[in-house]
Amino acid sequence: MLTRTLFGEEHELFRDQARRFLEEEVIPHHADWETDGIVPRAVWRKAGAAGLLCPAIPEQYGGGGGTRLHSAVLIEEIARAGTSGLGFGLHSDIVAPYILAYGTDEQKKTWLPKMATGEVIGAIAMTEPGTGSDLQAVRTTALREGDELIINGSKTFITNGQNANLVIVVVKTDPTQGAKGTSLVLVETDRPGFKRGRNLEKIGLKAQDTSELFFDNLRVPVGNILGGEGKGFFLLMQELAWERMIIAIAAVAGAEAALQWTIDYTKDRKVFGQRVIDFQHNRFKLAEIKTEVQVARVFVDRLLGLLMEEKLDAATAAMAKYWTTDLHCKMLDECLQMFGGFGYMWEYPIARAYADARVARIYGGANEIMKEIISRTL
Repeated sequence: MLTRTLFGEEHELFRDQARRFLEEEVIPHHADWETDGIVPRAVWRKAGAAGLLCPAIPEQYGGGGGTRLHSAVLIEEIARAGTSGLGFGLHSDIVAPYILAYGTDEQKKTWLPKMATGEVIGAIAMTEPGTGSDLQAVRTTALREGDELIINGSKTFITNGQNANLVIVVVKTDPTQGAKGTSLVLVETDRPGFKRGRNLEKIGLKAQDTSELFFDNLRVPVGNILGGEGKGFFLLMQELAWERMIIAIAAVAGAEAALQWTIDYTKDRKVFGQRVIDFQHNRFKLAEIKTEVQVARVFVDRLLGLLMEEKLDAATAAMAKYWTTDLHCKMLDECLQMFGGFGYMWEYPIARAYADARVARIYGGANEIMKEIISRTL
């Protein structure tokens, strides 16, 4: 593999720290959490104490004081460990940055330090049962009554939905204005009128709690609006390049891990008196996969560099999201085949990775939507 030049010594020290935490506090217990369908809150607090939550949030708000390169390191290590169902990434690198970028001083001081320690777990509620990737079509309303907003509606497929203390909810504050009537509202989950639905049973990412959420005449102060009334759709669009890069970063790291698992397995496993890797077909297939994964690594690292320079456009980020997730799923299918029947067994990491990866072609905007975005630049 080519030497990476994007990360410095401080990032590699952080990588070692993250890897140790995952090996000691996560991997030994992850199978139990998959059975339970949720990561215990105590683990979130341990991650906070270890400096692994909100690594790119400034120290003045309790965060790690790093950059998105620190976030990328953590995303990579979680993917390599086969533990993508933790839910840390959404909390630290989507919810917290929205509050940092668009919150008032009071909102930032109230929530970010508690998110960094794991005392408060964050979620963002966009998707509704009938809307899918179409954020302009949300029907959940937050209508003003005096100094309060009254929220009614429902959301689904919400990561961290069972654990969350704080949810950024995408609502219509003026249903007559379409996208211009969309706002983001901070909702504390201990408010009357908030209800969690069932913890959804998924194909993969089984340790990650994913929920339905319901809002029944839930009241919040108007001051809970994030970034200004009617600005919600605009704010969502501003952060999409990074959110899609998060998915691409995880896809490439996951692909690298799966390739190494497969190389190790095919060197150890024998059939018909020889190692699996000694069959020319398998060697050639692994050579193809290694080449494709290396191309993906160079591409994503280049885009991460552009992101750090604030030069990454939405269409190129969409390219990275769709191409790396398609590649990840394709190569996992080919790698799993080399494990034979063992590849279909849940105890093998390749089986878990195969199930976990599939959703990445759907969330963050379905890959078909990514192609639509790219096509607009033709």
